[in-house]
Amino acid sequence: MCEQRLAEAEEHVSLGEKHVQIQRNKVAELEQDGHDTVTARKLLATFEDVQNMHVADRDRLRKKLAL
Repeated sequence: MCEQRLAEAEEHVSLGEKHVQIQRNKVAELEQDGHDTVTARKLLATFEDVQNMHVADRDRLRKKLAL
């Protein structure tokens, strides 16, 4: 069971990294074109917060399995 949860957590981390990078690119694009980035930056911050939670969960599961 723990191995399955770890595999899912690894997938969440991987997918989260992609989402964060896509949003960073969108923010950069908006800035470059002179658009307002407030909403895009808020969304990026949310993605980064969620990503941090995914990483913490993955790391917790790795430690649990190592015991």
